[in-house]
Amino acid sequence: MTALKLILKIVIAPVILLLTLAIWICVGLVYVSGLVLGLLSTVIALLGVAVLVTYSPQNGLILLVIAFLISPFGLPKLAFWLLGKVQDLKFAIQDLVYG
Repeated sequence: MTALKLILKIVIAPVILLLTLAIWICVGLVYVSGLVLGLLSTVIALLGVAVLVTYSPQNGLILLVIAFLISPFGLPKLAFWLLGKVQDLKFAIQDLVYG
């Protein structure tokens, strides 16, 4: 039985390594894109307020919703949540195999 566990540990090690590298790369990408989208959401929010006040309340609200979605509280937060779930999966595999 110990030989089977050793083989399983050897087979799972590259999977855990790939998951770790993928998580690191994705965290970096989400961080940088969140920074850029945060600046963009500020511009869109200001434009949305201007459109809301001067032109059309419906279009202004649409712009404000879009600004919220691309702000750090919208889609980037969802991406970090998903990355957390992938990391939980990695740790679950590690605990199961390496105990």
